[in-house]
Amino acid sequence: MSANAGQDVEYKNDEIDLVALVRDLWKQRLIILGVMGLVGLAAVAYVQIATPYYQTQSVLKATSLKSFDQLNLTGVHEIDRDQVLKRIGGALESYSTRYAFFQENPELFKAVERPGESLEQAFQQLNKTAFTILKPDLKKPDSLFNYVGLSFVYPQGVDGPAVVNGMISFATADVRKRIASEINTLIANRLNKLQSKIVSARKGYETTKQSKIAKLLEADSIMRANLNDELASVREELILKRENRIKQLSEAIMIAEKLGIHKPATPSSMGDERNQSQGNTIRTEVNNQRIPLYFMGTEALSAEREALSLRESDDFTGERIGEIEMKLRMLKENRQVEALLKRDNDDLFLEKLAKWNEEISFLTELKPELLLQDLVIVDQPAIEPLAPIKPKKLLIVTLGLVLGAFLGGFIALVRVMMANTAASRTPR
Repeated sequence: MSANAGQDVEYKNDEIDLVALVRDLWKQRLIILGVMGLVGLAAVAYVQIATPYYQTQSVLKATSLKSFDQLNLTGVHEIDRDQVLKRIGGALESYSTRYAFFQENPELFKAVERPGESLEQAFQQLNKTAFTILKPDLKKPDSLFNYVGLSFVYPQGVDGPAVVNGMISFATADVRKRIASEINTLIANRLNKLQSKIVSARKGYETTKQSKIAKLLEADSIMRANLNDELASVREELILKRENRIKQLSEAIMIAEKLGIHKPATPSSMGDERNQSQGNTIRTEVNNQRIPLYFMGTEALSAEREALSLRESDDFTGERIGEIEMKLRMLKENRQVEALLKRDNDDLFLEKLAKWNEEISFLTELKPELLLQDLVIVDQPAIEPLAPIKPKKLLIVTLGLVLGAFLGGFIALVRVMMANTAASRTPR
């Protein structure tokens, strides 16, 4: 019974202590409110003097196919829209691109300069935290379109939209310049290749022409030699025939003299001397046998032998000689070789030269810089924000008041505990 009574008393004492603690803290309410007010005022002062920071951003997306269609149709270089967008994003993320833009536009970053450090150092500090590349989340493949962007958090006094829009224009121009340089390199390589083809074709054509001329002249030379050989052979044959004819005539003359045949006669006329003495007789004789040559008589045979002996050339007696001489006269000049040698412009006879020259003219007139004007589309340009993103005034003041209340309560609790400890040590 006594134990339960002791527990009730102890419980009541604890209850009385808690009420007393609350009462004592209430007595310290001015301290709590004061500390809360001081911390709150400090938070208000901070948000008043703190430099506001703003955020602006710009988003780019891939341009239409027709922007690169004319360039892609040239076959020099294939432009991929998404690849161009990635290259611009890489340029925006590159420190060298940002620093190059800063060097060209230092007046845009004057507000971030701090005492004791150069403008370059201030920019480097700003670059570490102020710029953020915006791009689709790779874990979300259902994005409606591919894009890239630049976000910029900047202090008051900096023209943020001008920095973002200017840096995007700078990066786009840099990528455009690089792509144009790559295309110009490819064009130069293509032109060099075409020039090499033309030089090789000209050399090949000249070699072919000289080879053709040599073959034609060689064929003419061989034919001329063959004809001359044939001509000499025919002439020898005619001489031999003439000499044989002279021998035949000599032999016939000798026989005719022995037979006393001086005028042309026939075998039947020689047997009828009687009829010859009575008068002139006209005799018709049909005989299939060949009459010997000596029946021509010594006069005709001698005349023919003399003529053959005095003949200086037998060429007119051979039809083949005339044909050979005509061919030899034609072989004196090869008109095909003459035409090949008289060509003033061999390029006209190169089949592919016109096509190559047309391609060279096309590539020379090609201006990649003019065909790369619309690399990307600015889907969202950077604009001046309506309000700063930090400091968050209401949140800071609220946190200040809460922190002040906790700090004031802690101080008041310490004072109450110290007062209670002092009171318990005082003898009654």
